[in-house]
Formats: sequence, C-alpha cells, structure tokens
Amino acid sequence: MARTRTVREKDLIDKILDAVEVKGLSREEVLGQGGLLKQLTGRLPGKILEAELEEHPGYEKNSNAGDNSGDSRNGYSEKTVLT
Repeated sequence: MARTRTVREKDLIDKILDAVEVKGLSREEVLGQGGLLKQLTGRLPGKILEAELEEHPGYEKNSNAGDNSGDSRNGYSEKTVLT
C-alpha cells in the first residue's frame, strides 16, 4: 500500500526540485553512472543519518553534553550502504 505524502513533504520536494536546474542536461548527466540521480541517492541517506544523529541524542555534534550518558557519540567511520 502506497503512503500518501504530507503537505510538508510535498513542499520540501518541490523546493528541492525547483533548485535543481535540469534544463540542458543530457540523459547521461541525469541518469548516468556519475549523474544527478546517482549522486542524490548516494548523498540523501547520509544527510538523513546526520539529521538523526543530531535529533536522537538531544545534543549537537562535538558537545560534551552527552559524555558518559550511555547514548553518547563514539566516533566516526566511513560506511558503504547498498541500496
């Protein structure tokens, strides 16, 4: 069953699409190996995870507020996510 997007989601997606200038781009530049779609699907999960890491613990990155709280940030390592 498909989920209906909220008004806020539609507004955000429209803003993003309005900011992207696709007029004049070739099919390869949009859909190709290093194209716009590939870059978006690669970067979006990272942005979502960053936002979650700021929201979930309740304090900003590099803040001492979470030290020894049991829910502190414990470093960074690069990950590869298969989609």
